[in-house]
Amino acid sequence: MLDVNRAFADGPASLRVQSIIYNNAPSDIEKALASLARAIDIGVAAGEIQFVDMAFGDCSPLPALDAAQIDKLRAANPEIRSLSYTHFGANIGSARGHNALLETLNTDFSVIMNPDVRVSPTALMELLRPFRQAGIGMTEARQLPIEHPKYFDPTTGETSWATTACAMIPRQLLQELNGFDADTFFLYCDDVDFSWRVRLAGFKIIYQPSAVIFHDKRLDQDGSWIAGEAEKYYSAEAALMMAHKWSRHDLVEQYLSMYQASGVEYLERASAHFLARREAGSLPTPLDNGGSVAQFVGYNYAVHRFAL
Repeated sequence: MLDVNRAFADGPASLRVQSIIYNNAPSDIEKALASLARAIDIGVAAGEIQFVDMAFGDCSPLPALDAAQIDKLRAANPEIRSLSYTHFGANIGSARGHNALLETLNTDFSVIMNPDVRVSPTALMELLRPFRQAGIGMTEARQLPIEHPKYFDPTTGETSWATTACAMIPRQLLQELNGFDADTFFLYCDDVDFSWRVRLAGFKIIYQPSAVIFHDKRLDQDGSWIAGEAEKYYSAEAALMMAHKWSRHDLVEQYLSMYQASGVEYLERASAHFLARREAGSLPTPLDNGGSVAQFVGYNYAVHRFAL
């Protein structure tokens, strides 16, 4: 097994946090960096963190940050060793955007994080803590105000997959797995797919409740998840891709039948996209034919802790 824990076992770890921007307000980015800087200060003082770099990739139609704003962010957060910003010039998607940033990764660990997330003062140290054990491939933070409902072992923290709203991954493992599958996933489920490939490689995914972050997600008055049109479409598209890639061809046909009969535009469009790729022979090679890793529970990718 690839030894992804060696660097951290030998002393304080170097980290690079990376975020993909899409029309995010500069004020949200400022607040996120201020919380990150505090967490860095505490982690360095405790001897757990060597240094932290920050990399932004911007998929916005126009740059979300100009040179003066970037200089202001650097000056306001000296705890961050270096801060880089790349405007891609197009919306290349989260998976491809992160992969582009990962090409220059040279720290022990990468923290994949949403640009509007605010980390608690000890979050980085807590995300690092499980890597003191062997066989850990990825750790995930606890989100507030809405905690993700997927099941985790209450003793070990082991779980089916980790959301990259805020997750830590060793550089060696990211390189070994060639990052995220950007050819298959544009916006959603790239983190589920990556998590399952981590587990397929023999590593554990750990949910770390003590690593707390604030992620401003909300429910409507009926208690339902508020989703925009892009989230609805790309989640539907990703569901088909996940079922195909993870060898649940029965679910592929079930989803296609449901989408095509739905009369819902974004579901019909997702179905057409999948069928066009199947006709062109451009779908990913299926994995995990024995079902040792993948979990399809209803329309979820893990057992959930709460009744719906």
